Amino acid sequence: MRDEIKAWQHVFKLDPDRLISDEDLDRICLSGTDAIMIGGSSGVTYDNTVDLMSRVRRYELPCVLEVSDLEAVVPGFDLYMIPMVLNTDHSKWLLGQHVQAVEQYSHLIPWELMVPEGYIVLNPDSTVARLTDALTAIDRDRAAAYAQVADRLLKLPIIYIEYSGRFGDMELAADIRRAAGEASVFYGGGIHNAETARIARQVCDTIIVGNSLYSDLDHALETVAAVKS
Repeated sequence: MRDEIKAWQHVFKLDPDRLISDEDLDRICLSGTDAIMIGGSSGVTYDNTVDLMSRVRRYELPCVLEVSDLEAVVPGFDLYMIPMVLNTDHSKWLLGQHVQAVEQYSHLIPWELMVPEGYIVLNPDSTVARLTDALTAIDRDRAAAYAQVADRLLKLPIIYIEYSGRFGDMELAADIRRAAGEASVFYGGGIHNAETARIARQVCDTIIVGNSLYSDLDHALETVAAVKS
């Protein structure tokens, strides 16, 4: 399953803390997306994560958990994505939280299912930026340097460009992609229709579509064909 990540072009991201009907979930999971990612920056609990996973599990596509809270880690996912925020001065978001998790749960961790992600958080108004004190005001050279550190020094398989809630600077994203080397580059933020999906896909390997599922589902579903046609 880890090797299949490089083939992903499109992923829908569902938030356990947000309501979605069975009908809408059916349309999402049968859309042709490559995978469903479950995760959120706030309000994620064990119970709402279990509930959403059990609903997604009715469909035959990869279901992965992006771990944001140790109390909400649920067994049964295909993979566990482990965010490591690169552009912050607070080491707990790069290693501290991870060391704590291993210290408490090392005997339970399915290491073969763990996939680290090097996050570059670029929207200062997002929940994740405020939570991690992300250094979002970076130029293209610094962004590319973060990508090289993630790929060449840390050997991370994924670099995640996170604009969370707004469409980002595609020139900067392209610089990150060029510097990324072997790492797959995910992009998330402000993709709400076919046009924004195509633009983002031109400068990254995989687009992540999340918020628009809850605000304009019809246009969100169009993003699948836009990048896979």
